[in-house]
Amino acid sequence: MEVILLEKVGKLGTVGDKVKVKAGFGRNYLVPQGKAIAATESNIAEFEARRAELEAAASDRRTAAEGRAKLLAEKETFTIVAKTGDEGKLFGSVGTRDIADAITADGIKVSKAEVKLPQGTLREVGEYEVDIQLHVDVTQAIKLVIAAE
Repeated sequence: MEVILLEKVGKLGTVGDKVKVKAGFGRNYLVPQGKAIAATESNIAEFEARRAELEAAASDRRTAAEGRAKLLAEKETFTIVAKTGDEGKLFGSVGTRDIADAITADGIKVSKAEVKLPQGTLREVGEYEVDIQLHVDVTQAIKLVIAAE
């Protein structure tokens, strides 16, 4: 399936690129999320008419993400207090939702989808470096402290 990207998609392309993707990926993810349209002749003509508008919108989203990244960089650490057992092990774990809620409580809006935990949830007390991906091109590392209650 060939699609035209309406916004930058990581490891796939940028606005206006005509790319070939598997049918399921295009039909079930890219098109419903508004990230792409099918590459038919009518859609290509429609896209070319809207190209400047889409590129300006993409630029605005990136600028907004860079502003949020600057706010995250200014804040030194984010702290989450959790119940712990013996030896610093948490009862439960700290996941993306908990981290997003802690950052949002400090006044910087972050969704749980923007929090990246490649090793999975955090299960022990300590300091961690967590990546927040605010845009395809904008990632900010933050210091997260998990403290015992």
